[in-house]
Formats: sequence, structure tokens, C-alpha cells
Amino acid sequence: MSIDNLIRLKEKESRNVIGLMSGTSCDGIDACLVKITGNGLSTKVDIIGFETYTYENEIRESILEASCKETGTVDKICQLNFTLGKLFAGAVRQIAEKLSVSLSKIDIVGSHGQTIYHISSLKESNNKEVRSTLQIGEPSVIAQETGVTTVADFRTGDIAAGGGGAPLVSYADFILLGRDGIGRAVQNIGGISNVTFLPADGNINDIVAFDNGPGNMIIDRFAEIITDGRLKYDSNGELASKGKLNQDLLERLCAHPYLSKPPPKSTGREDFGILFSDELYKELKRDNIVVYDAIATITAFTAKSISDSYRKFIQPYCKIDEVIISGGGVSNPVLFQFLKDYLVDISIRKVDDFGIPSGAKEALAFAILANETVSGNLCNVPSATGAKESVVLGKIIPGK
Repeated sequence: MSIDNLIRLKEKESRNVIGLMSGTSCDGIDACLVKITGNGLSTKVDIIGFETYTYENEIRESILEASCKETGTVDKICQLNFTLGKLFAGAVRQIAEKLSVSLSKIDIVGSHGQTIYHISSLKESNNKEVRSTLQIGEPSVIAQETGVTTVADFRTGDIAAGGGGAPLVSYADFILLGRDGIGRAVQNIGGISNVTFLPADGNINDIVAFDNGPGNMIIDRFAEIITDGRLKYDSNGELASKGKLNQDLLERLCAHPYLSKPPPKSTGREDFGILFSDELYKELKRDNIVVYDAIATITAFTAKSISDSYRKFIQPYCKIDEVIISGGGVSNPVLFQFLKDYLVDISIRKVDDFGIPSGAKEALAFAILANETVSGNLCNVPSATGAKESVVLGKIIPGK
């Protein structure tokens, strides 16, 4: 694609964009096809369709292996980068075919990629402070195999500007759910939980956003251990529903140092992944805690870390009128009930009430961010990520 074609793409009034997302749960690729009209704060979206393409067990295990410091060797990560690129390209073709839209009618693919490692805390290396992140799922493969201009690697631009590289969906949250005169906490519960608080009378620079802590990540791992690998997650909270809350264990979990760290902040598999979960399971087994009580309490831990983060970092300054939930946690009624128990007197709604499927929201967000990148717009939120300035996010790989 020539520069002239990129300019024509930029000047289009509306674009068909496919957003792709593979989260910390590593369960599959979310693909959302959306028609986006305009850009910036005048953006209008029309969701055409959404689908999740589940990973085969071998791929999921490869991702988890590549994401672990002990097993993630450079050759494995190198190969997986291109393997996932082909799977992401396949998701583009499949969602287009499902919705009877020719690939020639798709203007942009916005791919978050698969996070392998994310270091948001400042560390000392050769007397220099270093933050870093790595998302794989090679965008050049996506562009080559689909012929569609692909925007990817969004987080690195924010980190280069001094931010933590997350959360990035805050920009899209403001466009989709802000400016209604309501103090909204837009709460995603994926592998990790993250919130965007939209002040009732605030603008995009007043957003407060951060990762609360664990979402489904620890719950998923315990479900896998308890069922000897038969289940990859606690479907409908069935395992947790068999147990009782262990208050002492809950208080121990809530003492995790990440939870008291003030925003801007982000976390991931590095803090609450397999290593953390497996060590916790061994500890609870030594303490003779019933496994169902353990998973019930871990489910409560996700809800409590969310509510405590509101109490510590949002409610002292702003009123939360309602919480809007999205992500995989929406389908866990035990988790949902714990949230209601801890968020007393605050209305809790699902993002589906706003015409956005819960599972589609993050893929939709990266479709919006890709549209902003092609438009040349600044689209990180420094108040959320800690960046020194707003920047254009993502790298553009021209299509055919």
C-alpha cells in the first residue's frame, strides 16, 4: 500500500474495523467487526458482529509456557509470535466470512496481540529506569494474509512516553460511556480486573484508571487444578458455589502489596499468574483448607480487591453513581453476587445494557484505538497510565 492509499484511508468518513484481543486468560481470540464513523470525541460506532475463537489446548499451553520466566525461551517466543499471527489472521477471515463481509471491505485490523510479559514497575538496569512490555501475534503476518492494513503494538508508545502501557481502554471507555453526567466506574473483569472511572462532570483528562488486581486468573487456575485439567475456568461459578467464604484467608489475600499501591498502576500474570496460584494452592493444601472454600474465597478476593480499590483510590474524591461490568467475570454469578455485597448502595449494570456484548468490549476498544491511530490522533490517557504526554499509539503495517 502506498502513502497515497494510507492518506485516502485516513480521509474516509467511516471505516470498517476489526478489533482483535487475546487477554491474560489465554482462552482465545476475541474478534469484533465494527463500523466506525468519524474519529476523536465525535466517534460513532456500530457493532456489526462479534465472535470468540477458542484456542486449542496446545496453543494455550504454549502461551502460558512462553509467558513464564522459567520456560519462556527465546526460540519458543519467536515461533509463537508467528503462529499467533496466523491465528489472528484466521480470526479476521472467519469473522468477515461469518458476517458476509468481503475482506476487501475491511479497512483496518486493530490487534492488541497476546501479552507475554509486562513490566510496569520502574526497575533499575544500568542505572536507568526501565519499563517494558511484549505483545506477540506478528501484525505483518496479519496484514500479509488478510491484505488489510493492520495496527498493532499499542502499549509500547505509551511506555516510550514514560507511562506504564496500561490501561489503554480508558480512551475508548470515555468515547463509549462517558459524558452522560454520571459518575461511572467501567469495570472489566478478564484475567486481570481493570477500571476506568468517568467523573460525572469531567473530561478525558480527568479519567482515573488502573488495574484493580486479579480478575479470573487465579480462579481459572484453581478450577484447572481442582478438576485435574478437565475445566479451564469455573463455569457459572459452580465450583465456588459449593464452598464457603474463609474470612481469614480473604484478609490474607487482601494484604497483597499490589492492592495498596496507588495509581497509576497495572499488573498481570507476573503478579497473579500460575506461579502465584500454584504456590497459594500448595499453601492452602498444607493448611487443610477445603478446595471449594478456597475457590469461593478467591472469587470473593477478586470482588473485594475491586471494591477496596474504589474505596481507597476513587471514592475519597468522586462519587460513583454506577458500576458497569464487562469481561468474562460477568458470567460468574458467584462473583457478581460478591460484588453486590461489597458495593453497597451502588447500582451495578452489565455493559450489555448499552448495546455492547460483554465479551466484545476490549476487542471493540482496540478497534477504536486503531481508528485513532490511522486518523493520527493522540489516544493514550496520561492520567490513567502515568505517561508524560499524550501520543499516537500503535504501529501501522500496510495491507495490499
